[in-house]
Amino acid sequence: MAALLLFLVLIILILFGFPVAFTLAGVSIVFGLIFLDIEFFYLLPLRIYGTMSNFVLIAVPLFVYMGVMLEKSGIAERLLNTMAMLFGRLKGGLAVAVIIVGAMLAASTGIVGATVVTMGLLSLPAMLNRKYKPELATGTIAAAGTLGQIIPPSIVLVLLGSVMNISVGDLFVGAVVPGLTLVVLYIIFVLIYAFLNPKSAPAVPKEEIDAFKEKDYFVKVIRAFVLPLLLILSVLGSIFAGIASPTEAAAVGALMATILTAIEKKLNMKVLKDVMTETVHLTSMVFIILVGATAFGLVFRGLEGDDALINFIRASELSPYSFLAFVMVLVFFAGFFIDFIEIIFIFMPVVTPVFAAFQMDLLWVAILVSVNLQASFLTPPFGFSLFYLKGVTPPEVKTMHLYRGIIPFILIQILMIAAIIAFPEIVTWLPKVMSN
Repeated sequence: MAALLLFLVLIILILFGFPVAFTLAGVSIVFGLIFLDIEFFYLLPLRIYGTMSNFVLIAVPLFVYMGVMLEKSGIAERLLNTMAMLFGRLKGGLAVAVIIVGAMLAASTGIVGATVVTMGLLSLPAMLNRKYKPELATGTIAAAGTLGQIIPPSIVLVLLGSVMNISVGDLFVGAVVPGLTLVVLYIIFVLIYAFLNPKSAPAVPKEEIDAFKEKDYFVKVIRAFVLPLLLILSVLGSIFAGIASPTEAAAVGALMATILTAIEKKLNMKVLKDVMTETVHLTSMVFIILVGATAFGLVFRGLEGDDALINFIRASELSPYSFLAFVMVLVFFAGFFIDFIEIIFIFMPVVTPVFAAFQMDLLWVAILVSVNLQASFLTPPFGFSLFYLKGVTPPEVKTMHLYRGIIPFILIQILMIAAIIAFPEIVTWLPKVMSN
């Protein structure tokens, strides 16, 4: 009962807007002092030190740095403009370009907020100027920007690997097929929508495409693609080839992003200072929540909450898949209100022992949770990607445009979750092939 009360008090306080990190740590310590011995807290510094010395978590600030630096380089803007011209003759071609560029940025940075804001600033004005329906334009941008939740190198996967004690390299490999499948499903939806509603997703005028092709066409195309592909290959290639661990690959990516920004002649002291300031801010937020989550995990286990949960599941005779469905629904709705970092650090340490007791494949569960979190990132009324995008939309684009536009993409996400549950090989096939 004490463990359940602890969990409920935490959720209520977080929903009321109290700072997550301090709520996690503060409430846990108060409950520990009431229900446990003061000597129990001698374990806490050891737990925090063990967490902070986790080699895998060094990847977090490095991937954040890489993403912020890429945003400042101007590479994404040129890539989007070039892709728009390549797909311009297709009805809905600009939206297809946004999805592909979103996927490439996801594979380059892994940071949802940075990708959504960048895509919103670059592509939304262009789509609206070309008479795209606001719902389609905003839905496509939000969905494409949120691909960073699942396509490696994803910070979500790094954190899940740390909390669930799974190899981050295996998670990256396992996420490739689901991530690319989502990209393909998004593109198919946009093309069908454009075919049925040609006025809502018109082609780029022929004169504009011809003007782009007039001078140095191939040089423009190659230049637009080479630098992002170099970054993707340096990060994912080094992991999949077994040359570097995910943490080492994050360092490679951070260095490569800095070099590419220098090649673009955008690297100066102001940019470097801005990138470092933003990196420290985001990283500090993640790690102070991690400290609070460590205190919560210790007290929750001290109150025998994990044992109580396992016993409750056994007593209620929930099957493994019934429990999985319960957790998926809980995570989905929690994503309306609280950030993915908090969900990972609050919910996953509690439910992971139960999944392990059911002898379920934790790699498969982690990818399911990741896709689920991606869907909750898009879901009205509190989807974080929608907040990011609304912050950079012009006044004529209303919140209801975003809400209506994202619904088809949420349905695609739910279809993807159902497919992964029905066919676990979508996740497990590539890791098995890579390990042989």
